[in-house]
Amino acid sequence: MKQVILTGDRPTGKLHIGHFVGALRQRVDMQNSGEYDMFVMIADQQALTDNARDPQKIRNNLLEVAMDNLAVGIDPEKTTLFVQSAIPALYELTIHYQNLVNLGRLQRNPTIKTEIRERGFEKSVPVGFLTYPIAQAADITAFNANLVPVGEDQLPILEQDREIVRTFNSIYGEVLVEPEAVLATDEKARRLPGIRGIDDKMSKSLNNGIYLADDAETVRQKVMEMYTDPDHIRVTDPGKIDGNVVFYYLDVFAPNDPHVAEMKEQYRAGGLGDVTVKEYLIEVLEKLLAPIREKRAYYETRPDEVRAILRAGSEKANAVANTTLQKVRDAIGVNYFGS
Repeated sequence: MKQVILTGDRPTGKLHIGHFVGALRQRVDMQNSGEYDMFVMIADQQALTDNARDPQKIRNNLLEVAMDNLAVGIDPEKTTLFVQSAIPALYELTIHYQNLVNLGRLQRNPTIKTEIRERGFEKSVPVGFLTYPIAQAADITAFNANLVPVGEDQLPILEQDREIVRTFNSIYGEVLVEPEAVLATDEKARRLPGIRGIDDKMSKSLNNGIYLADDAETVRQKVMEMYTDPDHIRVTDPGKIDGNVVFYYLDVFAPNDPHVAEMKEQYRAGGLGDVTVKEYLIEVLEKLLAPIREKRAYYETRPDEVRAILRAGSEKANAVANTTLQKVRDAIGVNYFGS
């Protein structure tokens, strides 16, 4: 029996290469292994929890995120690609799970606390944002997912989802599947820095990323702007590898490349310029991005085809979620008029 994976993306902007190495690459590999039933959710409702006053941002990016997934290799014949808000069962499941969690537990979640601070919500937290772990538990359990790819910063939320499942099952019987986290196998890829410094994670909100949709010239410009070693002023100066964003990227995108190892030695000793290193990184990134860019261009001219894929995926996801919801209703006993 295949394991079930739920994963997805917030449609708050186009996806970047940090998303690719941190999630998308692994997503495609798992899809193509044939060992999993995979659901990929465009999490528009979750994105609205902190963008409710700017819904156009979500609408504008829904197809963009779908195209990014299709461009990297998500196959709608193998993977269910769907829109979160098109699955009504998720809302009712969220309500049922809300009764199993107290306010204090939500407020103590370290990920939620950090994100509240980052978004300036300390004085006025949207309820939907605070209760996101409950909604995520609904997303996961609706599809009987036992595996959820997450970043390390999201582990506390997944642990709270697991608590909700255990609480429900202890009260109403073994109905829900308890999920486990799947982390990216490449530790450096889990936190790809932005182009402006090693301490800034690549982020849509910080606008410091290289996007899958960027053309070749834009990629070149962004790489040329990358932070290296501020003390490496002349080509002959010895340079530092640690904290050097360009070499960090080469480690992620060209692992075990003997030429990268040679460049590191030469850079440390002096005699290798930053431009030369950046030119090699551009070459490495173009090998990755060119076929993605080409496939994405296909879908950009066929938005109706993308919508059809999302519609079909949402119909399939809706059927699965409704089956789970009926089991939850039966377990709680709120099936007063039958199925």
